[in-house]
Amino acid sequence: MAAYSYLFDILKYTVAGIGVVYIAFYLLKPYLDKSQNLQALELRKAISNQTLPLRLQAYERLVLFIDRVDPANMLVRLNGNGYSAVELYNIILNEVRTEYQHNVTQQIYVSTQAWGAVRRIKDDTINLVTNATQSLPAGATGLDLGKAVLNHLSKLENSPYELATAIVRKDMDNIF
Repeated sequence: MAAYSYLFDILKYTVAGIGVVYIAFYLLKPYLDKSQNLQALELRKAISNQTLPLRLQAYERLVLFIDRVDPANMLVRLNGNGYSAVELYNIILNEVRTEYQHNVTQQIYVSTQAWGAVRRIKDDTINLVTNATQSLPAGATGLDLGKAVLNHLSKLENSPYELATAIVRKDMDNIF
């Protein structure tokens, strides 16, 4: 009988202890959750403060990329009048690909939509110059290629370069 009394006392104290621990946990849980949420918020704020300048720089570089591969600007910068059409074509392709490779890491900091616009501009520019080169007769000059490219661009209702820049700017506005 003493053994039953002893086991009953142990059971009473164990149930009471478990009850106290449960009540303490139940009372402290909101405080622990609030503390955890505040820490997570502070961490997000710290990360945001560090990545915001990088994201803004990425958008800036993408706008610069779009401007640099715009044939109207690129042809002036490259001054291809002294080249044959094939030489200028190769220089333009190299220029577009180099600019793109230089900025490819910026996709980490921008939206999929903004990066897609940049990728489309690169591909469209290469296709535009390729088609213009193929439409020229053999022995055409770089000046002829420049005129053909600019002529094709002038026939478009909206400049794809301005549209891509608008997409990137709109995406950047969403940060704020």
